[in-house]
Amino acid sequence: MSLGSFIKKQFIDVLQWNEETEGVLAWRFPMQDFEIQNGAILNVRESQVAVFVNEGKIADVFGPGTHKLTTQTLPLLTNLKNWDKLFDSPFKSDVYYFSTRVQTGRKWGTPQPITIRDKDFDMIRVRAFGMYSYRIADARTFFTEISGTREVYTRDEVEDQLRGILMSSMASSLGGANVPFLDMAANQALMAQEVKDGLAQAFARYGVGLDEFNVASISLPEELQAALDERISAGMKGGLGADKMSGYTKFQVANAIPLAAQNEGGMAGIGAGLGAGLSIGQVMAQSMGGALQQPAPAPAAPPAAPPAPAEEPIEARLEKLKGLLDKGLISPADYDGAKAELLKKLIG
Repeated sequence: MSLGSFIKKQFIDVLQWNEETEGVLAWRFPMQDFEIQNGAILNVRESQVAVFVNEGKIADVFGPGTHKLTTQTLPLLTNLKNWDKLFDSPFKSDVYYFSTRVQTGRKWGTPQPITIRDKDFDMIRVRAFGMYSYRIADARTFFTEISGTREVYTRDEVEDQLRGILMSSMASSLGGANVPFLDMAANQALMAQEVKDGLAQAFARYGVGLDEFNVASISLPEELQAALDERISAGMKGGLGADKMSGYTKFQVANAIPLAAQNEGGMAGIGAGLGAGLSIGQVMAQSMGGALQQPAPAPAAPPAAPPAPAEEPIEARLEKLKGLLDKGLISPADYDGAKAELLKKLIG
């Protein structure tokens, strides 16, 4: 090296990171045309970790404090460079700082509903939103797995990857938890705990520590929420036990009448399938107590007819009709036709 080149060379005697820019997690100390002076001071703040990298390999890691850089304080780097005696000249090495502060108030949400098996509603799709916080827990692993040799690595960049991990872990945790949706919605802390354990393990593989995780809201997609609201409303209008089906049937009938009246043709639309109900047959006639029996042809000189039995309420006939359909004794077409006929009688 010529004397001019030596004079032009710049030496570093203090290394530190002031974290002027918000949201930066990893920062490489600028080393171009610089060498670190033997005995230089390395300042690492309480919320930082400094990593020395030699030819792409992590040599030494320094925690918070003020460190004087010598062969005694850089044992691994000294070994990598094969210094057989105390070095007196400047040396070259890449120095990366990592922020270990907790990144708080980070929002998460499910961009698409997650499908899970539910014991109350079979298969449902749920959406959830909340907040979480994290920090760099292992700078070595974070450097190796995520940040690498980039000059700056930001919070936004790492969170793009963390969101994918979160969604995958969340789907797995909820799918295997076997917690009913109603329990999750009523106790969001329960859902958060189900997800947090698996999520913490997934984050740890990248050197990231999960500090907090909470669920602010959990909901169904709009169309499923509407169906659930209808079921809840029907239950409120009905009774308990066996009376729930009666309440639900009445609720459906009450809703069907005004809806049909709004359609073209008014109430005539309800009776469009009336003819189909006449083919239900003897099984249905017996089950409904003769409600739909066809009158026999009158003889030429009919005897005096006995008093007609009291007619069974239409709501009860609808319940029996639904029972026949559920047992497979009648077809859906027969059910629709007979129901239409009963509805016509109900409204006069």
